[in-house]
Amino acid sequence: DCGHVTVSRDDVQQCEACGGKHIRQEEDVLDTWFSSGLWPFSTMGWPEKTPELDYFYPTDVLVTGYDIIFFWVARMVCMAMAEMGEIPFHTVYIHGLIRDAQGRKMSKSLGNGIDPLEIVEKYGADALRFTLCTGNSPGNDSRFSDEKVSASRNFCNKIWNASRYVQMNLTIEQGGLPERLTLEDKWILSRYNTLVKEVTENLDKFELGVAADKLYSFIWDLYCDWYIELTKPRLQNREDDQAHEGAQRVLAYVLSGVMQLLHPFMPFITETIWQALPRQNGEEAVSVSRSRWPEYKEELRFEQEERQMDKLMEAIRAIRNRRSEMNVPPSKKAKLMFAGENTQLFLDAAPLLERLAYGSQVTAVEP
Repeated sequence: DCGHVTVSRDDVQQCEACGGKHIRQEEDVLDTWFSSGLWPFSTMGWPEKTPELDYFYPTDVLVTGYDIIFFWVARMVCMAMAEMGEIPFHTVYIHGLIRDAQGRKMSKSLGNGIDPLEIVEKYGADALRFTLCTGNSPGNDSRFSDEKVSASRNFCNKIWNASRYVQMNLTIEQGGLPERLTLEDKWILSRYNTLVKEVTENLDKFELGVAADKLYSFIWDLYCDWYIELTKPRLQNREDDQAHEGAQRVLAYVLSGVMQLLHPFMPFITETIWQALPRQNGEEAVSVSRSRWPEYKEELRFEQEERQMDKLMEAIRAIRNRRSEMNVPPSKKAKLMFAGENTQLFLDAAPLLERLAYGSQVTAVEP
């Protein structure tokens, strides 16, 4: 009756000021999501017509978990329509929750929360970011474990070691592709060209995990395990200047482009590597984030060379597997004999086969 407002954690039975027992609980209460619902426009000067509000409203994409669609997303839409007359964003990307290794939701009561700063300190920010982007489908929960982050850190190490090797062998100051391309050059460029197209399409569709997986496979399997190995003889051979420089140019060209594609997932390591590589075609951007996004180029599409290289790789894998099954050490060279319609391809690639398949000689035989 006296008008005093009592604030208490416990149920109030009487007024703390006058002692009166004719009291009532406040009826006009807003939950914590009320101010959150105003966020798209209230943070930029509303209700005033500010330059920030005019420029940033409406925005484009909202990223959120599925557990607060009603609490937050719906209220932002309703309040924005009421106060601004148009929706605050055209796309809502709904992701799953990060659960612990046992699949439980992280909570204070369970004490199973993960401090991201500790993970960053132990494994690095890039490794943590990449882990959260891979291995899950949109809208589905994913389990967090140190093993997954450790695997992403190993991927970072793979990228770093490969880039250091490339940089140590670079003598060119300006990037750009060579005029003469070998079979392996055309193969990696064609595969990279396809990667650019697919990753761009995946990101446009918010398929972040798919894009990250494709980048992982390309960098680890194709670029590091195969192409770098294929170019080592050309890098070591200083007598053939054209072949030596050509290998450098393709290595740098592909690595530079892949760092741009990987930058949204791993911003720190990609920036460091990209800055150390020769600029492509007069590129003057001061950072990866301000460089021109790679584009698919029809002139870098080499389907025939891809098929030929795939046959060579398949043969090398088969020979290696057979040697492993028979416990033949790499030091023991074997004569490689080929028959069939692709024999000439294998004969032309004899130096490659002799080095990567541990062959002493490559010959053709009648089928």
